[in-house]
Amino acid sequence: MLTRAMSLSSLPAASPAVALTAGEGALLERARLGDRGAFEQLYRQHCAHIYALCLRLTGQRELAEDCVQETFIAAWRALHSFRQRSGYATWLHRIAVNTVLSRQRYLAARDGDSGADSETDEAAASLDGAADPAATLDLERAIALLPPGARHALVLVGICGYSHLEASRLLGVATGTCKAQLSRARRLLAARLALPMESA
Repeated sequence: MLTRAMSLSSLPAASPAVALTAGEGALLERARLGDRGAFEQLYRQHCAHIYALCLRLTGQRELAEDCVQETFIAAWRALHSFRQRSGYATWLHRIAVNTVLSRQRYLAARDGDSGADSETDEAAASLDGAADPAATLDLERAIALLPPGARHALVLVGICGYSHLEASRLLGVATGTCKAQLSRARRLLAARLALPMESA
């Protein structure tokens, strides 16, 4: 639980590492050669961070767990394409973000978007409501209640440290839209949690 005095900067920044460690590089080489044990070690090293990312993006534990599984299945299948120009964690993050967004698009299309807007409006309304000054508030829950576009921008830019350009490309939206969604997320959280507004 977090108090009203806490800010977004207090959240663990799930920022991916930039470079491979020597041990990680060796595990990757073994995994590329088909060593499932080496890949399991990589999974254990990174699954908590990938789960945290998926949970923040989806706001739903079960969906996040499914997305983690899909992320690592996709990573195993695509290991041959990883060129080590970026960190392995960075590569995994991008796979996870794409997995979450693809799954959410699929679910929205399957369900015909029925109820999606009303759920978003309900979440936004609950965040816009006045908060009890004496209450302790769960910041992660507040993030989960954000409308999807605002939540995605907040997680990618505000927590994971992607630039607006990188996040907008991942999300398939204009950079201006990403900035507007991040501002909306911060406004909603500030109203709910009495957090200081942070610059974009």
